[in-house]
Amino acid sequence: MRKRITVVGAITAFLVIAAGAGAWGMSLRANPFVFDPGDTELVQSGWIDGIGCPTNASIFDGTSSTPYTDPACPTGDRRDDSNEGLLLAKTGPTANVASAGVVIRHVRGTLTELGYDIRKPDSSADPRGSHCGAGAPRFNITAEDGSTYFLGCNSPPATTQTVGNGWLRLRWGGTTPLMAFNASGALVDITSVRVHRLSIVFDEGQDTGPDNFGLAVLDNIDVNGKLVGQGRSPESGNEDDNDRR
Repeated sequence: MRKRITVVGAITAFLVIAAGAGAWGMSLRANPFVFDPGDTELVQSGWIDGIGCPTNASIFDGTSSTPYTDPACPTGDRRDDSNEGLLLAKTGPTANVASAGVVIRHVRGTLTELGYDIRKPDSSADPRGSHCGAGAPRFNITAEDGSTYFLGCNSPPATTQTVGNGWLRLRWGGTTPLMAFNASGALVDITSVRVHRLSIVFDEGQDTGPDNFGLAVLDNIDVNGKLVGQGRSPESGNEDDNDRR
């Protein structure tokens, strides 16, 4: 009887561990997409070597190399060995029905923290550097019950901002409730929402201030403390996905 209890206990423990692995055992993926129904060729998304936030990188003075890490990104995606960054661009006007972004795969359960590093100095309100508007780049969150939520680069403001040398680490939630806007425009706590789909969308063009740049470079997309900072390049093809507007 004692042996049988031990076996049952082991099976139960295995099932608990397996359930956890099903939720977070697979590495996050951030798969680029472009949505361009008018074939305007004015949007682009993709991971590109050499434009990401440097973590455990090196710099060369002509004679020797020294380690270099930007203060904004002391941690990064350990799978990234080419300092990849995510390019999101929309050329021309915002009214053009087109967008770029990434779909974040292998997200399960509820959210406590979201974020990314953005190539931008000083603060999210600084007009220099990457575009960081109220609507782009933004997280689109679709819940299992079909409800939708939105979290823009500057709306609501990030819970924390870590300033580096031309990079800025933005994080929402974490030690405080994770807030986002629902479809009615109300700011609500989404920490109990079970996620069906998660993406980042960029759909504001060069006519949107204060930067009028229409482009952002991101890195180290953060989902509950897990980072994804590498993926497919623009040349390797974009996926066609329903969650892109």
